[in-house]
Amino acid sequence: MHIGLFFGSFNPIHNGHLAIAGFMAQFTGLEKVWLVLSPQNPLKARKTLLADYHRLALARIAVEEYSYLQVTDIEFGLPKPSYTAVTLAHLKEKYPQHTFSLILGSDSLETFPKWRNPEAILEHHKLFVFPRPGHDGGALREHPSVEWVSGLPLMEISSTFIRDAIAQKKDVRFLMPEKVYEYMLEMHFYER
Repeated sequence: MHIGLFFGSFNPIHNGHLAIAGFMAQFTGLEKVWLVLSPQNPLKARKTLLADYHRLALARIAVEEYSYLQVTDIEFGLPKPSYTAVTLAHLKEKYPQHTFSLILGSDSLETFPKWRNPEAILEHHKLFVFPRPGHDGGALREHPSVEWVSGLPLMEISSTFIRDAIAQKKDVRFLMPEKVYEYMLEMHFYER
């Protein structure tokens, strides 16, 4: 099976994440998309990060109605901080029957050369890249392992905006699945 890996903190997961994952599963050569919940992105501060198991619960609630989307906590058992190259090697060993590709925005493609072992990733994995405003993908734009995906509706929703809005007691349920929003309210996540 050809699986797309969509890495993220999902802090919290929202409709923008689901639109990207769903579009990739339905309109590319990918058969399924796994949302890889990252316990700690080495390029992001941990202080605003909701506990791993809470983010995992929210993500699982968000995808429960989509057979072509799945959430994995594979990185929870790997060394911290999480590096994509290490996760890919682990997945390849654990699931040799699958082919794994990465899903990322053109903003992430620009920083991709700073990732750990970017050459090895590009040699063994395809990158499905969706455009982000103001980002052309940088030096890897024309790389043979990069496949640009067009037609994805741009949704400028950020988890940071959602966290800040909730802290200000704003109603942002229109930005995320209803069950996710209800669970967040019940658990008082992101409130100050």
